[in-house]
Amino acid sequence: MHWAKMQEAGGLAGMRFLLRTYRLCGRWPFRFLLFFVLLWFFGRRRTAREASREYLRRLHAQSGGATPASSLRNVFRHFLVFSEALLDKLLAAELSRQMDYHVDGLEHVLPLLEQKRGAILVAAHFGNIELCRKLSKRRAGLRLTVIAHTENAVRFTRMMKELDPDYDVDLLHVSNIGIDTAIMLAQRIEAGGFIVIAGDRVPVGSADATVRVPFLGHDADFPISSYVLAATLQCPLLAVFGMRHGDRFITTMRLVAESIHLPRKGREAAIRPYAAAFAKLLEAECLKAPFQWSNFYPFWATSASAQTKEP
Repeated sequence: MHWAKMQEAGGLAGMRFLLRTYRLCGRWPFRFLLFFVLLWFFGRRRTAREASREYLRRLHAQSGGATPASSLRNVFRHFLVFSEALLDKLLAAELSRQMDYHVDGLEHVLPLLEQKRGAILVAAHFGNIELCRKLSKRRAGLRLTVIAHTENAVRFTRMMKELDPDYDVDLLHVSNIGIDTAIMLAQRIEAGGFIVIAGDRVPVGSADATVRVPFLGHDADFPISSYVLAATLQCPLLAVFGMRHGDRFITTMRLVAESIHLPRKGREAAIRPYAAAFAKLLEAECLKAPFQWSNFYPFWATSASAQTKEP
């Protein structure tokens, strides 16, 4: 099953009720209600349960037993952490004004800001990229454009727009990057902007635009779009991850490549080291915070074996 085909869970009324509970009573009453809501979803979402269990099992093996085992209890914890991250996304505008914020790897970004050079930031569905986006506004001169696919999260996107009128300001909703989009992105890079694109999900409508690299001890498909874009726009490529640690939010930034040059022939082989480097960085973040990676679909499955139907 492709991640974009997975049905969105929950309705607007339920989201509003849980958000109202949080605002009136705080996080612990919210967590109490969320527990029972998640029990229902946990029972119904077999594909998500199995995907979480597979991820936790492989992470546990890769860590030599240092991370949580793939028990049903830990799978449920994975669901809980993801749900709380969704709450933080809804509250991103206000949390960004309150939360302590630290950037690990700022030395990779400051020279670019001083030189007014743009870059591609390859991100993952790890932690909370929405909060990372809001917190980035604290840094003068850092202008982000986030490439997003929201067709499988229509209700959640609508809720975000209700809560934050500026939600769409630096979001670019696309399924595929065409010529017009590429020209616009080039203009933003030339103006010193930063383009954020997900590096851990197979592209919508373009499943062949991937390369298989090791991740947690097994090969998996990673999209090539960020590396092709960095090569086309001739700009640096950095990895970015945002992780909540208690009341503190930590953004980790690492340089993947100062520049990328791709030959006309053998492009896939040329891209593979960059994708493998990103996968290794994502793996390191998962080892630090096992429950904060939120890909609840068969990530390691090949296209031939990923046709599982949701019950």
